[in-house]
Amino acid sequence: MKATQTVSPNFLDNQDQFTDPFFKRFPLKKRHAPLQLTDTISKDYNFPTFYGDVTCSQAIFLCNYEKAAELMPHPKMRPINMLGGRSLVAIASYVYRNVINVAPYNEIALTIPVMIDPTVNVPVLPMLVDKFRKFGYYVFSMPVTSEENRIRGRKIWGLPKVTHDIDIDVSGGQCKTVATDEHGNDYLKVNVATEGTPTQFDVSANLYSRLNSDLLQSATHFKANFNINKNMGLLLNSSNGNSAPAIELGNGPYADQLRELELVLTPLQTRYAKTMNACFDLNNKDYEQPFNFSGMEAQEYA
Repeated sequence: MKATQTVSPNFLDNQDQFTDPFFKRFPLKKRHAPLQLTDTISKDYNFPTFYGDVTCSQAIFLCNYEKAAELMPHPKMRPINMLGGRSLVAIASYVYRNVINVAPYNEIALTIPVMIDPTVNVPVLPMLVDKFRKFGYYVFSMPVTSEENRIRGRKIWGLPKVTHDIDIDVSGGQCKTVATDEHGNDYLKVNVATEGTPTQFDVSANLYSRLNSDLLQSATHFKANFNINKNMGLLLNSSNGNSAPAIELGNGPYADQLRELELVLTPLQTRYAKTMNACFDLNNKDYEQPFNFSGMEAQEYA
């Protein structure tokens, strides 16, 4: 999908399309004020943001722990420790066909699982047990094909969104994602198998982001039947990971940022869902942030 670099002045009034019982869990509300998108355009969106009929592919890769830690905007945000000097990077691609108040678009979320100000950074366990209240995901890059969504993401949550071309094609048993930057560099290609072990997901998780001097915690929820493939042997011997690479890095600063993470090219796990329902809420106003970013320079995104 080619990137849309302009913002439409029209407000998409489509909340009546989200009739699945999943969406009934999340009462709609308004933000404290309409969002000013440009000098002349503002919109009063509904929240949480609902996503219907989403195609989703995910690939989880081992990476260098110290390199992942360097991407954290605060030293008290710690990447999950997978032992052996490694952490994780999750790359998720989305075809958003039906979005509340927003035109369809494609997106890639590049995240690192983290613990926020942990007393002890327990290795591996937070990825396996859903009992760690300090666990969540830090988004370090988030290309989208919609300029409107880029502005929303940055102004409301501080998410590092950039407007790029993103092609997501499902064919030949693969979901193939290609991201192209503003200079024409195909900087990221990811292939995820569409077949695998069927597994039902009904998941809630926290995303952490920096907005000015504040650490925000925002809830994301999704429900779908995913086809799963696992390569758990990589935890014992990641050198075997070069036999079946699922990611290709091209040129430009976005590729260089990923290359610095020293990814094991074979994913630890892949997930694919043809149709998913999801929602993403405003930040949690009751979250007591254990630190803030006062006096710290804003992180520069690639």
